[in-house]
Amino acid sequence: MSLRLTATLLALAAATPAAAATKNIFSSEFYKLSNTDFIVLIAFIVFIGVLIYFKVPAMIGGMLDKRAAGIQSELDEARALREEAQTLLASYERKQREVQEQADRIVAQAKESAKESAEQAKADLEKSIERRLKAAEDQIASAEAAAVKQVRDEAARVAVNAAGDVIQKQLSDAKAAILVDDAIATVKAKLH
Repeated sequence: MSLRLTATLLALAAATPAAAATKNIFSSEFYKLSNTDFIVLIAFIVFIGVLIYFKVPAMIGGMLDKRAAGIQSELDEARALREEAQTLLASYERKQREVQEQADRIVAQAKESAKESAEQAKADLEKSIERRLKAAEDQIASAEAAAVKQVRDEAARVAVNAAGDVIQKQLSDAKAAILVDDAIATVKAKLH
């Protein structure tokens, strides 16, 4: 603080009105009350004395120190805010990477699930085709069996009709009556 005060006094002395006077300050003419430069010098010295008495340089220094401390605290606060912003940025970048990794995992799982679903659908389709082929084969076999039965029935009917026609042409009325009586006797024997 004393260094500041000394520097201030030297600066004030260098800027005194005496240094700017028109008369030589080392002559006796300068120190007369009729010389305005001398009166200005005395007023200046009194003014400086009043400033020093009321500790104006210390107040100005204190204000400058307070201002410097305020600026320093603002710089510290700005530095802290910058560090906090960098921390937040790093946090958001980390979260973004995590979200991207999670999205990649979800896409991979979706692809895997779609692949599994496609394979399952393919297997289900193959089973369905197998069942339909089996059902079609069963229907074909059933239709074949029905057709064979129908053909046999028709062949039997045709054979019976043909046999009936042959028997009717070869069988006389007397032989037919004997056959009918034998058939009635056989049925009576089996029923009793």
